[in-house]
Amino acid sequence: MQAIWNGEVIAKSDETVVVDGNHYFPIDSIKKEYFQKTDLTTFCGWKGTANYYSVTVNGKTNKDCAWYYAKPNDAAIKIKGMVAFWNGVKVE
Repeated sequence: MQAIWNGEVIAKSDETVVVDGNHYFPIDSIKKEYFQKTDLTTFCGWKGTANYYSVTVNGKTNKDCAWYYAKPNDAAIKIKGMVAFWNGVKVE
């Protein structure tokens, strides 16, 4: 699987985990040079608190388009250390 934003592959892995229809990529599979942590957090009742990254590629930024659970609830422990995407990031 790969995640693509603005014509660039920003993450690639053969070991994604699908939860709620989203592919979660291992943190080691993202190209960290494109990612910037943001202050946004959201809460999911069964996964816990999500933190976000914005992604900047070729001068264009997709704000808060990647999320991860630094300390997921026990029910979602399999996505600890993994990143998922939305908001125009193509996952294929």
